[in-house]
Amino acid sequence: MVCVALLSNPKSTGNRQTLPRVRSYCASNPDIFHYEVEQVDQIGRAFQTIARVNPTVIVINGGDGTVQASLTELYQGEHFKGRVPPIAVLPNGKTNLIALDLGIHGDPIKALERIVEIAKTGVDDHVVARELIALSDGQAETRPVLGMFLGGAGLADYMLYCRNQIYPLGLSNGLSHVITALAVLVSLLFGIRARFLPPSSRPVRISLIRDGQLAGRFSVLIVTTLERLLLGVQPGSSLRGNMKLMAVDQNLMALMRLVWATLFNRVGKHKVQGVHLEQGDVIRIEGERSSVILDGELFEASEGKPIVLRSTAPVPFLRLAA
Repeated sequence: MVCVALLSNPKSTGNRQTLPRVRSYCASNPDIFHYEVEQVDQIGRAFQTIARVNPTVIVINGGDGTVQASLTELYQGEHFKGRVPPIAVLPNGKTNLIALDLGIHGDPIKALERIVEIAKTGVDDHVVARELIALSDGQAETRPVLGMFLGGAGLADYMLYCRNQIYPLGLSNGLSHVITALAVLVSLLFGIRARFLPPSSRPVRISLIRDGQLAGRFSVLIVTTLERLLLGVQPGSSLRGNMKLMAVDQNLMALMRLVWATLFNRVGKHKVQGVHLEQGDVIRIEGERSSVILDGELFEASEGKPIVLRSTAPVPFLRLAA
């Protein structure tokens, strides 16, 4: 049995520099089965092959889109007959939120070495359960897309602004995110609308099946099943549902209150005006051309065609820190 099966996408941005080192490491390590794909539609066949070598751990090495497509195929493809091995994600994409949640960061080779070590000595103490977000239009015949982090409303617009206007400048990820944040602050503070600034968010309705509805314009909308939301927010009880939701009203004061409350670890413990924290197992997002991004992939709600989110059964992941 192979200890680690590594699925790599050579076309992801992060792999342009690191993949030669990854290939060299795998070539010299018989405990790793390395499979490369260049198109998303090749991932299903990749996991058919990987299932035959019966790995102890599956590692995904690609951008956000590769991770999202892999999680969808692993959960729905039945390649492992209901016994999917623990999943690890190398830090490779633009955001790396899943990798960070699993304690995987820094140099991908060092992370891979640690994963191989755990796979050889025993994974039980490192396996954690995470639910996935299943996104669909609510119709029974629609095959859901699965992921773990969704950004919507203004946040989706800011992410698209960064992707389409800032990343092409060739700057580092960190500097690109700083420039995007400054542009967002300028647009919120002065109400400026220009082609070189992020657009104003569209009105959106968010329905939690048991807990009513939120409606309005939001500068931030996050739905996640990761252990922590951005800024370390951990709202509510899991008895109310596995998906955590945070929505922030579209005004600078609401954002400033969120930042201030986060600095003093008050978010989720005390009510913050303009910041809405909820949990649920079914969430509907409705609005005219309201965009959401699930692990790097763009989806759009429209009137009469909502986006419906449901949490899945737990999936095993590998966390580096026991």
